[in-house]
Amino acid sequence: MEKDKVKKDIQNRLKRIEGQVKGIEKMVDNDAQCKDILIQIAAIRSAINKVGTIILENYAKHCFLETESDSSLNKIDDLVNTLTMFIK
Repeated sequence: MEKDKVKKDIQNRLKRIEGQVKGIEKMVDNDAQCKDILIQIAAIRSAINKVGTIILENYAKHCFLETESDSSLNKIDDLVNTLTMFIK
């Protein structure tokens, strides 16, 4: 995907996630069933993971390769550290 398309896709996904969070706030205010709230939380978690995956893919394909001054070992360490932070 082109850089601007990726950015727009991420922004759209984050706006949808923001709407989902506001929906959960309303559900809590309205004393919705815990099961229904948890289902929405799971949906948000999945959506956040997808955004993270898109950003990681973009990082690996573009940002990661731009750091020419780093040795290959440093690049690998950087990628592993970034992946580790993402999956925590």
